[in-house]
Amino acid sequence: MAIAGDSTAEQAPDTVPHELPEESRGSPDQPDHGETNEVDFEEEDGDAEEQDGPAAYGERERAVFRRMYGEPVGIRVHDIIIEGNFKTRDELIEAEVADLLRSAGTVQDLVRASSLASALLRRLDVFESVCITLDAGPPELPGAANVLIEVVEAGTFGGFDFGYYSRAQARSGSLKGSLKLRNLFGYGDIWKASGAYGWDQSSEIGIGVSLPRLKSIPTPLTARASVLSQDWLELSSYKERLLGLSFGLLSTRHHDLSYDLTGRTLSDPTQMASKSIRRQLGHNLLSALRYTYKIDQRDSELRPTKGYAFVSTSQLGGLWDRKGLRFFRQEFDVRGAVPFGFYNAALNLGISAGVILPLGRGFMELSSPVPDRFYLGGRSSPVCSLGRLSSLLGFETRGVGPSEPRRFVPSGSAADDSAASPGRDYLGGDLAVSAFADLSFDLPIKLFKDAGIHGHAFLSAGNLAKLSESEYKNFSFPEFRRTFRSSAGIGIVVPTNLFRLELNYCYILKKCEHDRGETGIQFSISVP
Repeated sequence: MAIAGDSTAEQAPDTVPHELPEESRGSPDQPDHGETNEVDFEEEDGDAEEQDGPAAYGERERAVFRRMYGEPVGIRVHDIIIEGNFKTRDELIEAEVADLLRSAGTVQDLVRASSLASALLRRLDVFESVCITLDAGPPELPGAANVLIEVVEAGTFGGFDFGYYSRAQARSGSLKGSLKLRNLFGYGDIWKASGAYGWDQSSEIGIGVSLPRLKSIPTPLTARASVLSQDWLELSSYKERLLGLSFGLLSTRHHDLSYDLTGRTLSDPTQMASKSIRRQLGHNLLSALRYTYKIDQRDSELRPTKGYAFVSTSQLGGLWDRKGLRFFRQEFDVRGAVPFGFYNAALNLGISAGVILPLGRGFMELSSPVPDRFYLGGRSSPVCSLGRLSSLLGFETRGVGPSEPRRFVPSGSAADDSAASPGRDYLGGDLAVSAFADLSFDLPIKLFKDAGIHGHAFLSAGNLAKLSESEYKNFSFPEFRRTFRSSAGIGIVVPTNLFRLELNYCYILKKCEHDRGETGIQFSISVP
């Protein structure tokens, strides 16, 4: 008997991969005496020898399946045979599925385990197809089975992507391209090289590798090296350059643990930075551990209509280096979607909060790192920015919160000096809170409905406050609540497989002095 599971079609891990005709699901020929039976392959072969023709073979096959689905049939895996892996190492495939297959004690369990093993191998992204076949073991070992795993390896070139994207913490969109290579060394390794360039002269170049497992470590491991340059001269009077390494230490369905080692340089070529920015210019080392806990039960990332989500992100900076940046940063993000039952309408609600505190003796008198503080504003949609506290539609990126006048540099002309204004630097906040409500609905046009284009109305609000450098003494909750910024609007959303495109009319409900926000049309591209 052979039972094959071809993975070219999607299969649920906990379902039986074959549907049988009704006559094959009847009661077994022998009554169940409470004992676990064993598969007797020789007996079935002997019955087939007494009868000839396709009818006899079909009858034998139906008898075997009746026994399988009528009562538990004991079995044990004798050998796992792997074929078709010219580059991929046997130990990688065995480490992924061997324990799962050998733990099966009945034929029914082995069929389910084979389906799950096929899904696990497909998830490696190095095989075009996976076929698992169950066959009889050696004749001298009754009740034993061999598992044959046949794979077709995918090509080394994994594809090239190019597009325009908008990030939550970026001033404007950027062009991004990425190249993917897979299984170069046979360990299921996935290599990605990427580059991005933004209209605000920001740039990023990086290369990374991910391994599904390393020897006895069951969790995937990742490593990435990158160089990032960002221009914040217009908003905060500094340029930022990062050279760093990032290591993914743990990655499961709900948990993610990573370590970052980054050299950061802040510079001010204009010599006009405010006093708070000038104090932080120069080179610093960031050695940080980041932990993320995530639950996402929504039915879609781009247009949720039901479900809920929760993300908690904790970051501890200053590990193993007392001279580097030392701080603790915590964020929470809660989302929920409620369907209304007409026009595919749904109400999305979300609230986010974050706090950053410097570490060290007399920490409340110290200053937190400006690039790691919280900022509000920008064009990123709050609906699909789960885990990112920054969306406040209608306001410019970093256009909200504490600010400080820049240093005045006199020019050669007295007339120019009297008319010129040095502007202000936006410093971000140590405490941030934001919330939004978004009502999405189908448009009464069949062409738009078929394409997924829909309308939405939204309301967003948020605020920032400074706590470090003894500013916590001046903080009060009534004042923090009174100075909440808010905006509302309507728009049209065009969702795609990769991003969410929005054309919105934003109306500023409330803003404070020096905030950069205005009523009008806003266009955005957001990536989950």
